[in-house]
Amino acid sequence: MGKSRYKLNEIYEKLLDAYSYQGWWPIINYKGEIPNKKGSIKGYHPNDYDFPRDNNEQFEIIIGTILTQNTSWLSVEKSLNNLNKIIDFTEGNLSLKFKELLETEEDLVKNAIKPAGYYNQKFVYLKNITDFYISLDGKKPGRSEVLSVKGVGNETADSILLYAYGMHEFVVDTYTRRIFVNLNYINKKDSYIKIKKFFQHNFNGGVNEYQEFHGLIVEHAKHYYSKKPYGVDDKLLEEYKLI
Repeated sequence: MGKSRYKLNEIYEKLLDAYSYQGWWPIINYKGEIPNKKGSIKGYHPNDYDFPRDNNEQFEIIIGTILTQNTSWLSVEKSLNNLNKIIDFTEGNLSLKFKELLETEEDLVKNAIKPAGYYNQKFVYLKNITDFYISLDGKKPGRSEVLSVKGVGNETADSILLYAYGMHEFVVDTYTRRIFVNLNYINKKDSYIKIKKFFQHNFNGGVNEYQEFHGLIVEHAKHYYSKKPYGVDDKLLEEYKLI
């Protein structure tokens, strides 16, 4: 990677030491948990990178990325649990069962996903991503293919590629912006792609490290960057702030 004033790998190690392995993306029927985690504690698989373990878990992650748009994971967890009561996520072909459910029980699905908000819009997006997933027939999609699906933006696309397909794509979310604007590593008005490229150029890590870094950023931000003014008590990363 070479020398850089942006000490992203040091920050990663600092966060890992503080919070340990995060085990993203959570799977609702998996019994693992992280008791001291902020927010939801269930479904995580810390330091186990064998997930998703099958096509059903892969598809569950994908619909989770749609549901988590503009809401908290706790709300998504409620929605996924509601859906899991209607169709068991562990039995049969989940994507085909879900497609049938979307086509025949619109009101039932909308009521199930209400906790995640924007349920009318997300219902349509779920239909789009389900049809896309089935059309792939097991093939790994390219980033441009995923972005072509209506309802999928940059963050959702990278979440799908990183967590569902294990591809080397860094995820940039609101928490990432808040922390690294505070450290003066990026500018508040920088585009998604500019920030993504910044991380991929300056952070030396593989897919596992990309997954962990995103999870660690989320966990750290929940402690210090959830309310304004952001980062005022962030002593953990104080030494990395650029003047």
